[in-house]
Amino acid sequence: MTEKNLQVVLASRPKGPATVENFRLVEAPIPAAGPGEVLVRNHYLSLDPYMRGAMDDVKSYRAPQAIDAVMLGGTVGEVIATNNPAFAVGDKVVGMLGWQLYGVSDGTMLRKIDTTHIPMSAYLGVVGMPGATAWYGLNRIITPKAGETVVVSAASGAVGSVVGQLAKGKGCRAVGIAGGPEKCRAVTEEFGFDACIDYKAGNLAADLKAATPDGIDGCFENVGGEGFDAVLARMNAFGRIAVCGLIAGYGGQPIPIRNVRSILVNRLRVEGFIVSEHLELWPQAFGEIGALVAGGKLKYRETVAQGLEAAPEAFIGLLAGRNFGKQVVKLV
Repeated sequence: MTEKNLQVVLASRPKGPATVENFRLVEAPIPAAGPGEVLVRNHYLSLDPYMRGAMDDVKSYRAPQAIDAVMLGGTVGEVIATNNPAFAVGDKVVGMLGWQLYGVSDGTMLRKIDTTHIPMSAYLGVVGMPGATAWYGLNRIITPKAGETVVVSAASGAVGSVVGQLAKGKGCRAVGIAGGPEKCRAVTEEFGFDACIDYKAGNLAADLKAATPDGIDGCFENVGGEGFDAVLARMNAFGRIAVCGLIAGYGGQPIPIRNVRSILVNRLRVEGFIVSEHLELWPQAFGEIGALVAGGKLKYRETVAQGLEAAPEAFIGLLAGRNFGKQVVKLV
């Protein structure tokens, strides 16, 4: 055990896009497990787009990240000390212990995991919150039927790549939107989508029309902006749109929508959701996705940054789309 607990705290609130200056690496004593608590040595840290919204002091679905406090975030690691009968030393656990090497938990939101057939880091991605997000938005909002067309933005990301594969499993035509030929190639060849639109190619609306000859029945929206506007123009009557994220506006940029008329004309269902409000469904989602991953039937990718000190730059890269699949930070 090292003598110090390294932590990344929020040093200042961003004015526009986040920068490395908004974070600070600090040392603190390793905490002790109190009554009913466990001490966890984190092995991986999850980086997710929602963290950018928490950095602003604005009204949202969760309290803002406090200045000089450890950045919030999902972690996976190993119990190294315990005063909680539900956990033993050596247990592998996933929780929300933040951007730090060591964390203490009373067991709330801490879940034991089995790493026999699924790697530890995957519990922060495909078999973690992003996987549950994909499962919920597709199955509870889009509710696709065989033969329908489902479009997924950020299709090479941790959430989008799972959405498309689950949609294909239900007999749907899956069309992704991603940035660059390499990502689009992986979306079709690796994740099995029927088509992928490269929004950086400069022909988004025409390419989307060609890839969706029968229109669009379901949309899983992670980005907003031009891609979402193009999707609205192609939606079929009574289409369903699950709004998971709007990363195009996370730096404070406006997100104009020109084709909003489609919502009325096509009687669309547009529903935003926060997956942490549906924890009762996570076990079902994890059970289904975990079985697919363990059986090699659901593919995923990770981008791994090395060391806690790399977390701020990796997070900024995530917001800029420089990652491929799930962005994690390896802490050991």
